[in-house]
Amino acid sequence: MLDSRLIRLIDGEGGRATSRLVREVFLERFKSPSLNALCDSAIRAVRGGELAFTTDGFVVDPLFFTGGNIGKLAICGTVNDLSAMAAKPIMISAAFIIEEGFEIERLERIVEGMAEAAPEAGVEISAGDTKVVPRGKADGIFITTSGIGEVVGFARRPELIRDGDALVISGDIARHAGAVVAVREALRAEPPIESDCAPLWNMVESALEAAPQIHAMRDPTRGGLGGILCELAEQSEKRFVVEESAIPISPQIHNLCELFGYDPLFMACEGRMLFALPAESAPALLEALRSSQYGRMAAIIGRVEAGSGVVMNTRFGGKRLIVEPEGAPLPRIC
Repeated sequence: MLDSRLIRLIDGEGGRATSRLVREVFLERFKSPSLNALCDSAIRAVRGGELAFTTDGFVVDPLFFTGGNIGKLAICGTVNDLSAMAAKPIMISAAFIIEEGFEIERLERIVEGMAEAAPEAGVEISAGDTKVVPRGKADGIFITTSGIGEVVGFARRPELIRDGDALVISGDIARHAGAVVAVREALRAEPPIESDCAPLWNMVESALEAAPQIHAMRDPTRGGLGGILCELAEQSEKRFVVEESAIPISPQIHNLCELFGYDPLFMACEGRMLFALPAESAPALLEALRSSQYGRMAAIIGRVEAGSGVVMNTRFGGKRLIVEPEGAPLPRIC
């Protein structure tokens, strides 16, 4: 049951509180099979194939961070949600809620970020809407995007995950959240901590060609890698075993987490993809990922077994049960 009759910040941070809100308020009333699947995109059969459809809202604070801004983030987030279902992005719509008094120069930079990210993924920004609200009603700017993609082969879903599958992450984790923290706290890191914000379709397309047996994919945004592992383990009704020493984390992010007491496992990425696939196909996937722009630090981080839950073998030889927290350590990171 929801802990309160009032919405709290924690209800939107991507942890168990968000899951309760979604299930008890939205799923309870919408009764949609596509929505009930709780995948990154809904899949609908059409003549001759399948289409994927997704939507997302972006409220990041700050609006600008090293490696991107809310505009680039909006395009990449939508592209990556489609990509996680093996869908080639086709069209995106974008709606802007802009606060009165917002600087035109900042708006132009945000829109330029979108205009640069879309062609890289081969997607067109095809429709949009703009609303302006009075001062104090929008905290600068909010963006909502929706995207349509064409499924390549078949949609990758959690229920396809099998015992013995390998778990592969396409790069080092927690860099988007780390970049946001660095700006919020005015950290003077050298070099600056840069977000991993990137559109991943080209990388995913190469991965599907090299390893068409991929069973499932998911991009670890809110809730980070740990949240996605917990979610996929629950949806697939499998046990995930991960190796702490195999998870790539940059020294900068490690130091930042030590400084502020964060767990990098639950910090957001915006340019990473988690794959579950037969173990014998993992070497071909790694080769394809490491030859791409955004997958050079790809690594096998674990395996799938019969059972339930997520267990980490720690670098000290112990075991740690990974449990999704109530909320994320950082609000408004995407």
